[in-house]
Amino acid sequence: MDFLPENIQKYISNISQSESPILKELNRYTNSKVILPRMLSGHVQGRFLSMISKLVNPEIIVEVGTYTGYSCLCLAEGLKKNGKIITIEKDEEFASIAKKFFDRSKYKEKISLLIEDATTAIENISEKIDLAFIDADKVNYTKYYDMLFPKLKNGGLIVADNVLWSGKVTQKVIDDETQSIKNFNIKVKNDERVENLIVGIRDGIMVCQKIKD
Repeated sequence: MDFLPENIQKYISNISQSESPILKELNRYTNSKVILPRMLSGHVQGRFLSMISKLVNPEIIVEVGTYTGYSCLCLAEGLKKNGKIITIEKDEEFASIAKKFFDRSKYKEKISLLIEDATTAIENISEKIDLAFIDADKVNYTKYYDMLFPKLKNGGLIVADNVLWSGKVTQKVIDDETQSIKNFNIKVKNDERVENLIVGIRDGIMVCQKIKD
């Protein structure tokens, strides 16, 4: 998943802003107690998400795929005083872990955790969105993008994780998940309503800004 040499990754981590105590604890807990810990955004990606959120200073964030809550807490750092983040997770075990950490954080009152299917949850969102983060089942990335886009404010951002998919997007023989990621990337690239950039952090992050309806 990480494309840079380990020593370079370590240097970037050491030089970047440190994690907060609760993020450090959540990072350790996930890596020692939870299945599929590679799904955690982690320190450097978390600082990137935090910076994006602070630059946008959103009132409404939607996150599709909470996992254990690390990325949600990072995104919450940039919320307006009266802002909130709606984070969606269908796995009850992951959601229960996330909630324990949310309840101990200073963002407790700003986080709305929905334990349900993402399609249903997104359909029911009535607010206009400033920032959306997609980090869920890869085969539905395009569906989530299409559902979120009409609810996104002009100038708002959709950010999607794992768009390099461990480099498999460059291979000729691929599986369904990889094809879905490739289709998503091509769709965003060809969407004249957005400006987009893939950032080479960890497994690749797609950042796209809505410039017109």
